[in-house]
Amino acid sequence: MPESQPRARIVGTGMFLPDIDMTNHDMEKLCDTNDEWIQKRTGIKERRYAEEGIGSSELGTKAAQMALEESGLEAKDLDAIICATVTPDQIAPANSHLIQANLGATNAAGFDINAACSGFVYALSIANAYIGSGMFKNILIVGAETTSRILNWDYRDTAVLFADGAGAVVLSADTEGYGVLTSHIGSDGTGADILNMPQGGWKYRLTPKFLEENPMVIGMNGTELFKRAVRMFCSEIHLTLEKCSITADDIALFVPHQANARITDAVRERVG
Repeated sequence: MPESQPRARIVGTGMFLPDIDMTNHDMEKLCDTNDEWIQKRTGIKERRYAEEGIGSSELGTKAAQMALEESGLEAKDLDAIICATVTPDQIAPANSHLIQANLGATNAAGFDINAACSGFVYALSIANAYIGSGMFKNILIVGAETTSRILNWDYRDTAVLFADGAGAVVLSADTEGYGVLTSHIGSDGTGADILNMPQGGWKYRLTPKFLEENPMVIGMNGTELFKRAVRMFCSEIHLTLEKCSITADDIALFVPHQANARITDAVRERVG
């Protein structure tokens, strides 16, 4: 990429966690699990839940405010807001529009993306493309979820993993050589049944009877998901290092999206 062509540079970061603290010992009272089992398989000790009536747009707004403050920009300086979420407040309008209104970002376009765990990576690649084209100069990315609303408390594999929270970054155009060096995204729709929640769409009419028989909860094949996550993580990291002409030894910080420490450790060891 020519140095004159702008790159998306992170100029501000923010995060927000709701108040309800659910420890592993608290989880023992809700489903068939224990602290040792959870920590050994996931590395998780606690998670946060939002109060009833609080949506992911509110969590996202808090994170966005922190990111804006750190960036030194005002809400009116934003050209676009991209929100990555699988638990929006409602089908329409999008969470990005609700966050825009909360911030007073009157000049910003907005849209949501549904890419689950990879949402931030997808949003970052999209924002970098917008900034690289010269279309936008300042973009806010918000990742916000309230997955506690869609947990099956009888299925410990997912009940212990998912929770609520939000993170945000402000990106600005940079022509001094800083910013996103490369990004890679992909998908495999043949594995759609490995991690899913089909009941939230409109393929089937959401009648009371249907919802009673098909609750809106996350389904997961943990073993298969682990295998695929490690394999694809390693593949994408090797590709990224090659594109940037660097090696694993040059990396000072590795920040994965995964909540599972076993996946993170397995990837780090295999990549070196």
